Amino acid sequence: MSLLVVGLSHRSAPVSVLERAALNADAQIKLLQDTVAAEPAAEAAVLATCNRIELYADVDKFHAGVAELSTLLAQHSGVGLEELTPYLYVHYEDRAVHHLFSVACGLDSMVVGEGQILGQIKDSLAKAQDLHTAGRLLNDLFQQALRVGKRAHSETGIDRAGQSLVTFGLEQLASGGEVADWARGKKALVIGAGSMSSLAAATLVRAGVDEVVIANRTAERASRLVEILNDGASSDGDVPARAVPMDAVSGELTRADVVVSCTGATGLVLTGDAVSVAVGGRVPVAGAEGVARPGAGGVPPAPTRAAQAARLPADQTGSAEDSCPLDLNAVQATPGFSVLGEAAVAGMAAAELEQHAAWVDNAPRPQGTGSVVDEAEAIAALAAAAAAVGRIPERRRPEPLAAGPQPVLFLLDLAMPRDIDAAVHRIPGVRLVDIESLAEASADAPMAADVDQVRRIVADEVAAFGAALRAAHITPTVVALRTMAADVVAMEMARLEGRLPGLDDKQRGEITQTVKRVVDKLLHAPTVRVKQLAAEPGGAGYADALRTLFDLDQETVAAVSRAEDSNTNEEDRGPA
Repeated sequence: MSLLVVGLSHRSAPVSVLERAALNADAQIKLLQDTVAAEPAAEAAVLATCNRIELYADVDKFHAGVAELSTLLAQHSGVGLEELTPYLYVHYEDRAVHHLFSVACGLDSMVVGEGQILGQIKDSLAKAQDLHTAGRLLNDLFQQALRVGKRAHSETGIDRAGQSLVTFGLEQLASGGEVADWARGKKALVIGAGSMSSLAAATLVRAGVDEVVIANRTAERASRLVEILNDGASSDGDVPARAVPMDAVSGELTRADVVVSCTGATGLVLTGDAVSVAVGGRVPVAGAEGVARPGAGGVPPAPTRAAQAARLPADQTGSAEDSCPLDLNAVQATPGFSVLGEAAVAGMAAAELEQHAAWVDNAPRPQGTGSVVDEAEAIAALAAAAAAVGRIPERRRPEPLAAGPQPVLFLLDLAMPRDIDAAVHRIPGVRLVDIESLAEASADAPMAADVDQVRRIVADEVAAFGAALRAAHITPTVVALRTMAADVVAMEMARLEGRLPGLDDKQRGEITQTVKRVVDKLLHAPTVRVKQLAAEPGGAGYADALRTLFDLDQETVAAVSRAEDSNTNEEDRGPA
C-alpha cells in the first residue's frame, strides 16, 4: 500500500473554484466513508480549510487511486470532474509526505508561517479516527506532521515570516498600518463562533476595539465565546462583548465599524443591499456635480455604444440598431473594468450574456485594433462559466482608497464559500477584504530567511519518516521469520524428548537454551541487516526476498501486520 494525496488549493485553483468546491462537515464525512469503501483505498483522511481541499489515502494502485479519488472529490464537492481536473494536484509516496509536512509548517499557507493549520490537521486526524478511516499509515503520518509543524515553529523564526489569516486580513483592512491604531475605538461585529471567528474576536479585543458583538446561528456557542472574551477583558482591556441572534445582524450592521464573517453557510450572509443600507447616511451622497452616488463607485457613466461608434470612421460605424440586451447608458464603469467586460455583465443571466457576447463580437471597431475581439473572448469565457455555475463570478479589483470617500465600514470575509457579496466593494465608504484579495496580497509578501531552515527541517523529517515507514514494512516479515524459527525449535525439542526420554528438566532446559541461542545468532545478523537495507530508498523489495528465501506463509505475515495495526489504532485513539 502507498500514500496518495489528491487536492486543490489557492496555489492551484482560483478562489471561485475553491469556493464552489468547499466541503461542509457532512460532505467530508460522506467523502471519507466512500473513499475507504472504494477498491483502491484502505485508509482516508480529508484536510479541508478555507483555502485547500485535500484527500489523503492509502492505495494499492497509483493510477486507479488517482482516478477514484479525483472522481470522489468531484462528486462530493459538486464541481464537475472535467472542470475540476485542471486544478487538481497529485502527490505520491515521499512527495505526499513532503507536501503534508510543508503544509503543517505553514510553507504552503496563503500567509507563510501561519500556525492555524496545525489545529486544522489535528481536527482532520480526529475526524478520520472517529470514523475509523485512519489506519496505521495515516495515523503515523498526521501525528508526525503535527510534530514537524511544532518543531518548525519552536526551532525557527517562521512565525516572523507570516501570521494568521485573521491578522493578515486585519492588516489589509488597515492598509498596512498598525492594527491597534486602526482598530482603537471601533465597534466590531463578528459573524460566526467557530475557531476562525473566535480568533478574530480575540484579536480585535487585544487591538483595542470598543465593543465586540458575536452573531451565530447556535446561541450557546455565541454565548460561550462572549463569556470567554469577557473573562479575559481584565487583562486585554475593558472591552464589552455580547451575543445576538443571526436575525439581529442587519441592525447591528448599522452600528458596526468592522465586520468579520466566517460561517459555514452555503449562501451569502451579507448581501449588497444590506451593506448599502447599513452605510446609508454615513458617506456623502452624490449630486449633479458627479460626487459618489450609492452603488456607482464614484465614477462617471461609461461611454455608450453610440458614443463609441461616433469615434469610429464613417465606414465602420455599422447599423444604428442596438441589439445588445444590456442598457449601456445605465451601466456604470468601475476602475479596472471595461464596459464591454466583467463590470458590464456582472449578474447577467447566461442567456443574456451569450447575446451580449455576440453583440460585442459583431460590434464596429477601428481597423488594426484587437481590443474588442479580446473582450469578446473574455465574455465568451464568462458565458461558459455562467452556464456551468448559473451566475457570473465577481472579479474584484478594489480601487485605491484615495479614489473615493474614506471607508466607514470595513468588512473581512474569511469564509469559503464567501459570506459577503463580493460586489459590495463598489459601494462608497465600504472596504472589503476577502480570501481572494488576501491571496493577491500575500503573493508579494516577503518571506523570512527562516523559511530555508524550515525547508531543511521538512527534508530531514521526510527522509526519517520514509526510512521508518520502509523499516516498519519489513517488521511483520521479520517477526514471522522468528516465529517460524521458534516453531522449528519447539518441534525439534519434542522429537528429541521422544528419542531421549531419560532427560531431566535441567538437561532439557540446557539443550533448549543452546538450540535457541544458535538459531538467534544465525538470524540476528541477516534480520538486522535486512531492516537497514529496507529503510533505504528502494528497499521495499527486501521483505519479498525474505519471504521467498525462507518460504514464509503470506497469511502469517499478514496476521502479524493486522495485529500491529490493531494495537497502533488503539494507542492512537487518544488526542493527537
